[in-house]
Amino acid sequence: MQQLAVERVELGAAAARRRHHARALVEQRAHHGETDSLRGARDHGHAAVQLEIHDSPSFAGSWVERERGREREIGILGRGMATATAPVLDDARQQRRGQIYVALAAIAWSTAGVLQRQVEVDTATQVAGRAVFAGLSLLLYVAIVERGRVLHAFRSVGLAGVGVAVCIAIASGSFIAALNETSVARVLFMLAISPMLAAALAWMLLGEPVSRRSAFAMAMAFAGVAVMVGSPGGGNLTGDAIAFLTSIGFALALVITRHRRDVSMAPATILSQVLLVLVFAPFASPSELGSGDLGWLALLGAGQIGLGLVLLTIGARLIPTAQVALISLLEVVLGPLWVWIALGERPDTATLIGGAIVIAAILVQTLGAPAQDPEVEGEPVAPP
Repeated sequence: MQQLAVERVELGAAAARRRHHARALVEQRAHHGETDSLRGARDHGHAAVQLEIHDSPSFAGSWVERERGREREIGILGRGMATATAPVLDDARQQRRGQIYVALAAIAWSTAGVLQRQVEVDTATQVAGRAVFAGLSLLLYVAIVERGRVLHAFRSVGLAGVGVAVCIAIASGSFIAALNETSVARVLFMLAISPMLAAALAWMLLGEPVSRRSAFAMAMAFAGVAVMVGSPGGGNLTGDAIAFLTSIGFALALVITRHRRDVSMAPATILSQVLLVLVFAPFASPSELGSGDLGWLALLGAGQIGLGLVLLTIGARLIPTAQVALISLLEVVLGPLWVWIALGERPDTATLIGGAIVIAAILVQTLGAPAQDPEVEGEPVAPP
């Protein structure tokens, strides 16, 4: 396509040199992938110049230089710079998509409490029924992603994946048991300390160093837990203990996946649900399940676990770990809110204060963490 080349000049030799210099700068910046506008250019001549150039082989776009008293504006748009801008725009879109996926995953996880409160069967039946629906939904996901090579996906789990499956099974089973014993808020606030527990366990078991920031965050988190547990009449001690077991199981899974990035989380999570069915099915009472209970368990398994893990897996590949951790806090905030709105289950004051301290500890730990590339990290672990 041919376009008109318009040139209005009062142009001496100095102006010609400036134009050549500007072209060289644009081509150099485009070559190195720089996308910021040209800065620092100065008019050394005496002329007022407006120049537009179209379809030049090395400089397609426009260069406008105006001098109006003390104002100077140089705008340079080159084909190379437009190309260099595209990756930045793509990165921004990926970031937004990743943030949306992780936020949706957190919303899915946050429904656990309000859904569990609708089920009217015993704990063993809840755990086994939820595990059946979670395992089937994730099996379908693996079959689609692996294009039918399900056995290959499970063979690639390895010993570390089996360890992750055991940890997730402990966390998932104790999570439902804790919800049957104490408030949703206390369980979720207790679960929120898992990243700090993981850092402590990695230090004790593997000798991994702990930074001052992490140590301070740990102290804050445990102080928040102490406020919740130590308040008189604030909750059920048995429920708190089971919720703490949930945190330990989840923290151990985090430690394993952090040091073994080859673990594929979807097959490992399916294996964890199989383990739960094997352990809890003998104590379950399937004959007591009504159609309503089946529906709620299906939402708990396929929606809260299955959909949540799929959304997390997609989103966490697009954004850094620090952003994943921050956005995932939505679960801790929204979970107690749903049961408060829907069922009138209001957390006591000590639970709210302790939970606020725990969330502050997570923010201290996360906001000060160095940025990491999601492409080189292992797959994220979804909450139980």
